[in-house]
Amino acid sequence: MLQQLKINNYALIDNLEITFNRGLNILTGETGAGKSIILGALSLILGQRAESRYFFNQQKKCIIEGTFHIGEFHIKAFFEDNDLDYAAETVLRREISADGKSRAFVNDTPVNLNTLKQLGERLIDIHSQHATLEINDAAFQLLVIDSVAKHPELLNEYQVTYRLFKTSSAKLKQLQDESGKAKSELDYHQFQYDELEKANLSEDEQEKLEQELYALNNAGDIKRNLLGAHYLMQEGETSALIQLRDAAHQLSALEKFNPQIQELNQRLNSTVIELRDIAAEIENMEQRTLINEERVAEINERLSLIYALQKKHRVNTNAELLQIQQELSDKIQQVLFGDEEIEELQQQINHQAEVLKKLAQQLSVNRTAAIPVIEKQVQQTLAEMGMANATLKIENTISAESNFDQNGIDHIRFLFSANKGYTLSEMSKVASGGELSRLMLSIKSLIASNTALPTIIFDEIDTGVSGEVANKVGQVMERLAENLQVITITHLPQIASKGDSHYFIYKDDSAATTYTRIKPLSNNERVVEIAKMLSGNNPGESALQNAKELLAGS
Repeated sequence: MLQQLKINNYALIDNLEITFNRGLNILTGETGAGKSIILGALSLILGQRAESRYFFNQQKKCIIEGTFHIGEFHIKAFFEDNDLDYAAETVLRREISADGKSRAFVNDTPVNLNTLKQLGERLIDIHSQHATLEINDAAFQLLVIDSVAKHPELLNEYQVTYRLFKTSSAKLKQLQDESGKAKSELDYHQFQYDELEKANLSEDEQEKLEQELYALNNAGDIKRNLLGAHYLMQEGETSALIQLRDAAHQLSALEKFNPQIQELNQRLNSTVIELRDIAAEIENMEQRTLINEERVAEINERLSLIYALQKKHRVNTNAELLQIQQELSDKIQQVLFGDEEIEELQQQINHQAEVLKKLAQQLSVNRTAAIPVIEKQVQQTLAEMGMANATLKIENTISAESNFDQNGIDHIRFLFSANKGYTLSEMSKVASGGELSRLMLSIKSLIASNTALPTIIFDEIDTGVSGEVANKVGQVMERLAENLQVITITHLPQIASKGDSHYFIYKDDSAATTYTRIKPLSNNERVVEIAKMLSGNNPGESALQNAKELLAGS
């Protein structure tokens, strides 16, 4: 229910605040007073696009804010899905700057325009004389059937199962595609895997082999230099060790003269021992250094294999080759064991399909039973509104049980004839704007008696009717308003008199600038307003009396 609407800086409205009530809310006023402007502003918080040229003051923002009571609409899941704060009283706000930049909010949380539109569609349904698209929409027609069939739990179970079925089916196709592709590439993957497995790679092997090959390729120089170093240290007549031993002998003769010389001699002897060990290690290393052409050839062959595999797979290290080997192994295993997963998923889908068939059959039975009820009640309501010869026929084409879709196996089509003797056809082809409006009013009143609907706004759908027919249209609106909030813009006194609340829209040109204003009418003011609607701006006593009688009879 729309509780309050605030409009700032939009068209002829500088600052306007309207508090609506439950039941039937009537909006009246002269042509051009601003009734359509109010609906235009309301459409902004329902997600419609805005143009800055409509703003009243180009130096200020346009702000539209609507407060809604949404407790009975069961749309908390929408708030959770869109990460919004849920509140029984929810505020939708739209701010538009003069340069056209727009921001939208739901309970002070910023949202995009699409989210605002989706929520707005759940809260308000604006219907004008020319808004015939909804009544011809297959989804809306099915909604009418389901509301009268009264099977929300069954429908919800079907839709939840259907979504799981579609998800499973999509996953099955993905697995089948992957399996088919993997099978077609199995031989190639197996060949590549066998090639890498046969190579028996280790992660640090390449670096070690390259170091060993470098040493083998330079074995001659290494051996020669090691021999030279050993000769200079130990074997030559003037080798380092011989000279150091002679130096130690000279110091030994001087130890008795100076204690410090003894300490130096001890250090020198330690150095001689260390150098003797180094010379021995150099000799051992020289003897171990061999020129081994066979080993060189063996290493070159191994490295050639490694380099070739790296080039083939476009990598630079053995670690990357080993990772590719593991990936190939996974792909091979997927082919070998993937069919088991596909088989299990197929069984699950088959079970879901069987459940869907049973649920769809029950939905179809319920819908079939609801169709004659809808046809009868809509025709009765149309007869009340002066369309006694109107006929509504609902066709239900039932698909084969295995051809279910998101709605089941039923395909609904509304056919209509406004006059006796005319062939039934789609409503948009055979009904005038006024006839469609009354038909929509009949259908909406039927839905409202069976399920919760958002606020309905009728924008002059009573055009083309008068007299007793207008009175009957008003009575239908009155009944409709027993179950939901109805806001209607009308020029007919018969309808205006049925309202629970009455608002008068007018232009205020008392200042230099003209503004659109709105005010709720008291009972006495309603009498005067309805009298004006009956006879003009200066109603006589008979018009006032007639207005009182219309209000008294409502």
